[in-house]
Amino acid sequence: MAAKKLAMFLMKSEPSTYPWSKLVAEGRASWDGVRNYEARNNLRAMKEGDLCLFYHSNDGKEIVGVARVVKTAYADPTADGADWSAVDIAPAFPLVAAVSLDVLRTAKGLEEVHVVKKPRISVVSITPAEFKVILKLAKTVMPKV
Repeated sequence: MAAKKLAMFLMKSEPSTYPWSKLVAEGRASWDGVRNYEARNNLRAMKEGDLCLFYHSNDGKEIVGVARVVKTAYADPTADGADWSAVDIAPAFPLVAAVSLDVLRTAKGLEEVHVVKKPRISVVSITPAEFKVILKLAKTVMPKV
């Protein structure tokens, strides 16, 4: 049986609202409150086991860790009946070195990365090639996941 192909995403959170350290401490979180249709559709595309780069927006502006989707899209309980979705994530592994937005903007192989091209979208897809470049920039070897 062939191994499941993982999809990869990038999720943004303001560290003053929900930092990577809180996800690590809690071990699991509901990723809710997303109110952009493209980001919502990206949440709905996530499958259990997919990987998400965890990006600190506003303060820091850097990728600091990798989370794993542990529960696929469900109705966002914070949405008051509107058609929004949430997923559950858990920490997968930290990055050895954070990767700043300035580095993302200038790194070879990341010219089309959505965090730069679509800076207002809080959940974007990442190609496997972009993911690999980001891990290299982070001096991080991907563990067996």
